Order: sequence, then C-alpha cells, then structure tokens
Amino acid sequence: MIPKETIDKIFESADIIEVIGQFVSLKKSGSNYKGLSPFVNEKTPSFMVSPAKRIFKDFSSGKGGNVVTFLMEHEHFTYPEALKWLANKYQIEVQEKEQTPEDIALNNEKDKLFIIHKYANTFFHNQLKDTQEGKSIGLSYFKQRGYDLTTIDKFQLGYSPENPKAFSEAALKDGHKLDLIIKSGLVKTNEKGNYDFFRARVIFPIQNLTGRVIGFGGRTLRTDKKTAKYFNSPESEIYKKSYVLYGLYQAKNAIIKQDNCYLVEGYTDVISLNQAGIENVVSSSGTSLTEGQIRLIKRFTKNVTILYDGDSAGIKASFRGIDLILKEGLNVQVVLFPEGEDPDSFSQKESNSIFRNYLQENKKGFIKFKSEILLSETKNDPIKKAETIKDIVQSISAIPDQITRTVFLKETSDQFDMDEQVLLNELNKILRQNTYGKATQYKPNINQPKVVDVQKSKKKTFNQLEFQERDLIRLMLMYGDLGIPLNIENEEGELVEQHYPLAQFVIEEMVSDKLSYVNEDYQKIYNEFLDALENDLILNDQHFINNPDQNINSIVVDLTTSRDHLSENWIKKHNIHTKTEGNQLKKAVVESVTIFKLRVTENLISNKQDQLKSEEKENELINILKDIKQLTNVRNIFANELGIIITK
Repeated sequence: MIPKETIDKIFESADIIEVIGQFVSLKKSGSNYKGLSPFVNEKTPSFMVSPAKRIFKDFSSGKGGNVVTFLMEHEHFTYPEALKWLANKYQIEVQEKEQTPEDIALNNEKDKLFIIHKYANTFFHNQLKDTQEGKSIGLSYFKQRGYDLTTIDKFQLGYSPENPKAFSEAALKDGHKLDLIIKSGLVKTNEKGNYDFFRARVIFPIQNLTGRVIGFGGRTLRTDKKTAKYFNSPESEIYKKSYVLYGLYQAKNAIIKQDNCYLVEGYTDVISLNQAGIENVVSSSGTSLTEGQIRLIKRFTKNVTILYDGDSAGIKASFRGIDLILKEGLNVQVVLFPEGEDPDSFSQKESNSIFRNYLQENKKGFIKFKSEILLSETKNDPIKKAETIKDIVQSISAIPDQITRTVFLKETSDQFDMDEQVLLNELNKILRQNTYGKATQYKPNINQPKVVDVQKSKKKTFNQLEFQERDLIRLMLMYGDLGIPLNIENEEGELVEQHYPLAQFVIEEMVSDKLSYVNEDYQKIYNEFLDALENDLILNDQHFINNPDQNINSIVVDLTTSRDHLSENWIKKHNIHTKTEGNQLKKAVVESVTIFKLRVTENLISNKQDQLKSEEKENELINILKDIKQLTNVRNIFANELGIIITK
C-alpha cells in the first residue's frame, strides 16, 4: 500500500495539463483547456481540463476525474499503477512497505533487467539502421515485407549481427555485468564461451503496457531447416509470457476507440496490419492463448475478433482459446482467410481498402464458425453431428452471463433446427457438472420464478428521491462554505439574521429529522462533510477530487462541472448580471432540502402502501393506515411550502 504522504506528494506534483497533454492535443479556452475526446470519435471538442480545479471532464463520454482517473480511464491502469506512473514521471520515490533484503534485491534485479533490455533494444535498432550489415540484411528484409521507416520505428525493430559476440562485447564495454546479461537471456554460454543468443536475426522487441522493453523475439533469415525460425527471450522477473501480448502497447488506444481487438498469431501479422492502417491488433506470439492475456484485452474492450490462417492446421486446437475468451465474458468473432493466406500475406497482397472490407464482410460469430468447421468433418454422420452440437453447447456454458447464454442457445437452435428445450437441458446438465460440489447450483430457466415488475409510481418516487439526493450533494460540494442568511433565535428569544455555511444548514436539517441518503456513494460524501463539521471544518469539492474511491471522484467531478458557463468578460464588458444559482443560494438550498424531505415522505408512504397489501392482521392494518394518514399530512405541508398541488 502506498503511504498517504506519498500519494499527497504525487497529486501535488502532477501537472494535469502536462500529463493529459501527452495524450490529448489541448488548446487554451478561457481559464480552461479544451480538446477532442480521447474516448470517442468527435469533430467538435467537448473534452475540458481545468488547471484550477485540477480535473478533466469529457462531455461526450461522460468520463471525468483527476489526473489519476484520466490515466486509469485512458491507459487502463489500476489505481496503484497510475500513481506509480506519475511518481516515475515526477521522480517521486514510492515505498509501499518496509522492504526485506530479499525485496530490495528483487527490485534491484528488475531495475537492472529493464536497463539491460533498454540498452539491447537501442543496440539492435541502431544496428538495423546505421550499419552496413544491418541495412543490407535486416532493413532490406523489413522493406521487402512492405514496412516503411515509420512502422519500423514504431515497433523499434532491430537486427543482431552475425558476429556471435557483437552485443555482449558492446554491453560489457559499456559497463554492464556479464552475469546480468546472461540472466536476461540475451547471452548464452557453452563449452566454447559466451555467444549472443539472437545473433544473425531480425529483432522484434516485446514491450509491456507502459512501453518498457521486457523481452525480444528473433527471426532467422537463413533457409537452414535445422535452425529454429524464431527464438524468444526466456521468462524472467520482468517477462512472463502468459501475461504479455505483442503489440498491445502500440494498440491499446486504437482498441479503446474501435472497441474491438484483432487477435493474430505472430509478430509480422501485427506489424503488417499496422502498415495497412489497422492498429487495434495484438498477438499471443505463437503461444496458446492464456487467461492472463485475455484479461489484458478485457481492460480495453469486450470485443475480440480472431484472425485465422486459411490453411491453419491449428484451428480446431484454438477452440480452447475461444472458450477461454467466452469464459471471461468477452464477445468473440472470427475471420478466416482464403486458403494459403494469413493476415500478413493477405494484407501485403491486397490494398488497404480491400483488406479492411474483407475483415468486415467475412467476420462470423463463434457459433457459426465453429459449426461450419466441425460439420465439414461429420459427412452426414448423425453421431458426429450430435457431438458437434454438444461441443457448441459446451462453449456456450463457458459464458458467465445467463442472458447471453440464452441468446446463443437460441442461435444454435436455429442453426441446427433443433428444439431449444433440448439444448437448454444439455446446457443445464453441463452447468450442474461445472458447479458440482458448490453450495449453489444452477437451476433450469423453467423452474426459476418470474421477475415481478414493481409499481411504476414507486419506481418514479425512488428515482425522484435519488435525483434530489444528488442535488443536495451538488449544492454542498459547490457552495458548502458560502454563507446563507438565516433568521436564528438568540438567547433572548429574538430572531437575528446570521450567515450560516450552506453545508452546515443542510447537515443540521438532515440530523434534526434523522434523515440519510439511499445512494451509498452520496451517503459516503455526506458522512465526510458531517465528520469535518464536527471538527469545525467545511469541505469543498477539492477535498474529494483526489479521493482514491473512483466512484466518489467521478461523482464529484460530474456534479461540479458544467459544460456551459458564463464568461467573466460578459459581466466586465457589458455590465450585465444574470440570475444564477450562486447569487440565489438561500432560495436554492431551502427549496432543495424541502423537496428532498417531500421525496423521502413520498417514499415512506409508498412503502406503507405496499405493507398494507400484504398485511392480514386487523390491528396492524389500522396502525399502517394511521401512519399513512400522518405521513400524508406531512407530505402536504412540504408540498404547500413548495407551492405544489397534490390531487391524490
């Protein structure tokens, strides 16, 4: 856990304009900055950053918050990851706990591994672009594949020379330790001594989510069949293959904007698609897809499109990967390329527009794709056809959402012209098997009770109550420390006008009537105001902007940020003053409190009326009717104060 003092220092040091400016082109607009939304495609800027409040608000997507919230939304960091990113940027040391000697040694080793990988990446990239050998062998190979220099630089492609000691000698000369270079996997040892692991290969750097190089892939350009076509870095403290996707660092923003991730097999597939203008693509680097990799994708989108080679012998084996994706609650579509083609070769053969159209026109849902592949092998064999259907239902059972399962079950029923109830029974059998030994087992839909709709009037009352809770919290956040004139009775019993902080007035009204909020987040905000008031403090919105609870953070920004605001020049130039909430605070807050009490009373009446319908004891019925009458009288008092006429 990061200490509060460190978190405070990070927030104090972080310049929200500087940080967001790395990802969004911002222009000055009055006292704020504006830009195009980084979360949705738009032509008119609706993304606002306030350096004074140190918040951002995107009016297109509804997202908003502080500098940490932005990094969490845009880069899909966790809260600690965002803090550490900022700490690294502003050179703030983060000590999460008292470290043991083992912890210190491990962190030092990780840092050293990052350093040697960064050095190696620069070495390989320079060898590719600046040496005669690199240009004639490595660079010519990449250009032959159709990669321009922009793409080569984007993926930091490189070349490792034929000389078996070229890298190791350069690294040792520049002060890197041999034992660390060997531990990184960049150098190997045998009876003849040390040699460069990736020698005479073109290099594909593997980066983590923040862009740091954690490993490499190397492809030989020799035709010798005894030599492995690809070498990959061994796993280390910084490189865990099951939690890495090649190209994700370059693809993540495009994945968010397109709300879809293309999944391919190899390095060159990723790069060729990028060269064709398709950036939302990643690769599992030739390994079987893992849950860790799927969860990485899930941080950016819930939609995955898998691109398969036309003659891929591993399509059936990849069905397991589809089931894993479904298990994580993601939507899966599949594109199969023509026979003899893969994403890399097909993208090079066809124009960008034809390639894009092919992807759009040939994607299939996983049920249709899987059934076509499996049915092609059944040859009208009813036993094999039954096995195919069971296989598809098995995939559907992996989906966590019941409604989605039902939709796919219906699709399967239509696809195979089979009774949906039969498929449902099979699905329930699989689900019961999957939950065997657990306390709660899945029950068939036909035995589940029907969902009963609540009365529309009650739902409306509840929505109005929550809306009013929201308005009270908004007033406290925006004007809590401002005074409103109230007539207070002094010790002599005389009414004397005093200015009360708005937040104090609201809190005292709530406490005196023993009121609370239905919405848990609003109640949390109110509780902080209450605790502060007990210490003679009045909070404002800035207190909540840096709250680690992102729900609270988002609510506060949303409530205190207005898309349209009156220009200061309007008053200065034209001497024109408008009626705003700020200069009519007393009326605004008194009215809001009264409406809140009215909504609470209406909610209580609604609850009592529900009790009346189910109560059978006569004495209890009489008590409930008395309560309803009393509450109705209270409701009418509030309505009269507000000038509202109630007809029932």
